[in-house]
Order: sequence, then structure tokens, then C-alpha cells
Amino acid sequence: MKTRRLGKNGPEVGAVGLGCMGMASSYGQASDQAQVDAVIHRALDLGVTLFDTAEIYGPHVNETQVGTALSGKGGAGRRDKAFIATKFGIGWKADRSGLTVDGSPANVRRAIEGSLKRLNVDHVDLYYLHRVDPDTPIEDTVGAMAELVSEGKVRFLGLSEAAPATIRKAHATHPITALQTEYSLWSRDPEDEILATVRELGIGFVPYSPLGRGFLSGDIKSIDDLAEDDFRRSNPRFQGDNFQKNMDLVEAVKSIAHDRGVTAAQLALAWVLHQGDDLVPIPGTRRIATLEDNIAAARVVLTAEDVAAIEAVFPRDAAVGDRYAVAGQAALNR
Repeated sequence: MKTRRLGKNGPEVGAVGLGCMGMASSYGQASDQAQVDAVIHRALDLGVTLFDTAEIYGPHVNETQVGTALSGKGGAGRRDKAFIATKFGIGWKADRSGLTVDGSPANVRRAIEGSLKRLNVDHVDLYYLHRVDPDTPIEDTVGAMAELVSEGKVRFLGLSEAAPATIRKAHATHPITALQTEYSLWSRDPEDEILATVRELGIGFVPYSPLGRGFLSGDIKSIDDLAEDDFRRSNPRFQGDNFQKNMDLVEAVKSIAHDRGVTAAQLALAWVLHQGDDLVPIPGTRRIATLEDNIAAARVVLTAEDVAAIEAVFPRDAAVGDRYAVAGQAALNR
């Protein structure tokens, strides 16, 4: 796989990474360790180097899964081939009614120790603040994260779903290597200010959910295709009339993909990759076949005519519904 550099002075990683959240949470029953091992090992075989997880995935389960697959317990022993990114700063309220956000220096310290233990590593390659804490100055949060870099526990720092002004303040405190924000054909908000800001500052951009939580693959035909405990059932874009309106957009993309001899997922990922060499999308999966399909998108070269055709049938702001339900939406762009 071709590589891309995360930010002006960051590391080189495979052009397509692997989001690991769905192996442990949000999309139904967690995968067993053998399945996780198989997917992560195959990803390494295909040139994937960036593996993305977080403290909240499980919670805690996914970091253990990823660490086991990479540490040798799962038979791989391939830690040196992987660039591990994890995130801290959000959790669930006791009744699961919404998120808690904690970017305090004390939580920075608490969280990293747990992540290192679960991942079975002595350092994390990229450490993200998962959501910005409105009650803690970003300079305090990033200052505490910077101390982890000095101590060798973290190599690079990142932010997730941060507003442009916050990104600037954070980067002035300590260099930020990557910003992770949702970006895809149906989530194009970063085009307003975010992409221009990170490019000006030399920060890499990591689009998560580049396939719209699987919707843009065209494989989800009905809400009944999702498990009862799949969080997408409560996502506005998957609900009611929104589902069919969004599916109509995907069907149009599938038609273009068919004409190009690729899958809808490959076309949607190729569109993201086409937006700039400083983007490293992290589509997630728990299946080897889907992984291989996604990785193949890195070989799809779109012409200007292809891009125009895609955006003609799936224009910006065409997707119907918010990205998250109310609780999740409130934590964005701070």
C-alpha cells in the first residue's frame, strides 16, 4: 500500500488505516479475540499500519483486543509494524443517557496508564483527546498530554472533533500531529474551516466513519439489518424516512461504482482519498472480506469527471439527519 504522511512533520503510515471500534462496541455483539486477530493480522499483511482505538470502546475492551492481537498473545508479535492510536476524554454517564467529557490534567494521567496496560505497550504512537472538555482550557489538557511525550509514553498528539480556534490554541501549546473528525460523502462539514485550518498548521487529517458507519457501502438495506443493540438504530440518519432518502443517494453512487467496475464502498473511500494526500481515512470492520474491499480503494484513481459525477448525485448537505443523536451532537466542534 502507498503511504501518506500525517502532518507536515509526522510519521508515514499506510494510506488507509483501520478503525477498530466496531470490534468491541456500538455495532452489536463484540467480536471474539480470534476474529480480531485475524482481521488485524490480515490488515498488516495488506500494508495497514494505523490502528485506531479508544478508551471508551467497550469501554476498555477494544484496547485489550488490539493489544492482544499485536503483542504476541494472539500469535502475531507485530507491534513494531503497527502505529497505534488511541483516545481518551469521554465516557458514558451511569445511566447511558449521554456522554461525560473530562480533559483535566488528572484524567490525562489516569487514562494513559490504563491504555498502556490494556494495549500491552510501553508507549502509544498517537494519543488523541477524544472530545474537547468545555470546562478545562485546552492549553491545560494539551500541556498535560505534552508531558507524556516528554516522558516517552506518547509519541504524537491529536485532537478529535475540535473547532478551528481550539485547534490553534492546542497547536500553540504543543504540536498537534493529527485531527480526527468525521468526513465522508455524507459528512462534509470539515470543508467549511477545518481542512483549511489543519493544512495551514501542517496537521494531518484522519477522517473517521468515511463510509458513513457502513451506510455508504450499500450493504445495509433496512434498519432490520442492524442488531437490536446497534447504536445506529438511534442515529438520526438511520431512522424513519431519513433512511430511505439517504439510501436513494447511495443507490445513485452504486450505479456509478458499477460503471467503474468497483464497489460502492471503494468509490466512496476513493472520493475521500482524492480530497488530498494529507488525509488518512480509517474505515472500520470486523470482517476480512470487508477489510480487503476497503483496502482496494487505495488503488482506485478517480478522474475529475468521476468526482463530478459522484458529487452530482450526492451533493454536499444531501444527507438527511444529524450525525449523532442530541447527546453526541452536543460534544462536536468545541
